Amino acid sequence: MDLGITGKVAVVTGAIRGIGKATALELAREGAEVAVIDVLDEGIEQVVAEIRAGGRRAAGYNCDVGDVEQVNATFERIAADLGGVQILVNNAAVLDNVSKIEGMAQAMWERDLRVNLTGVFNCTRAALSPMQRAGWGRIISISSVAGMLGGFGQAGYSSTKAAITGLMKTVALEQGRYGITANVLFPGIVGTEMFQFMREDMKNRIRARTVLRREAEPADIAWAICFLCSERARYISGICLDVSNGITLFTF
Repeated sequence: MDLGITGKVAVVTGAIRGIGKATALELAREGAEVAVIDVLDEGIEQVVAEIRAGGRRAAGYNCDVGDVEQVNATFERIAADLGGVQILVNNAAVLDNVSKIEGMAQAMWERDLRVNLTGVFNCTRAALSPMQRAGWGRIISISSVAGMLGGFGQAGYSSTKAAITGLMKTVALEQGRYGITANVLFPGIVGTEMFQFMREDMKNRIRARTVLRREAEPADIAWAICFLCSERARYISGICLDVSNGITLFTF
């Protein structure tokens, strides 16, 4: 199925592992030129090399999405290197150590806000001008089922992931006139490094809360993202797509 994104310039944040890496690679397979953004240098060039090996253009950028000056400078570099951004996948996020509210350090709360929410705002705002000029744009922000259900010991993470919904719905309302759509994805458990570090009994308990009794592979989430980036999804905007495999169906 042709997704209609060949030649489009896509930016993926937090793109060196997990959902971000899978999304960057899948967008490239579908014909996009990809800007790979991460706060860590290690791994950026590997993802860029994999994309280029598949015949698509790619470039890597070290950027702290919570720093507005870094974001603006990075998007200017992307425009010079690859062209104006038309697809943005806001994936970068942090999940600090689990801590109940009464014991949560102020710095931990502020870091969650800075990366998980302000980072999404900074990148979205930086992407709007080139999308408006092109009369076409796709913005996908990755939330979490924790943003719907809360998470024990995850006040900062859950709060910021919930707030992404309000931000993206506002973007959808404001930017539709320019041909820009904005949507949110709610993954559940994904077989990333974070999940693999859990105890096996905990993994099994979480798996039992999905209807397929397994965690998602990063590609499962990437395929949903790519669809929302596509021309086939041109009439879909302002939605929250639950890709948790039924976690929200279980109430006990």
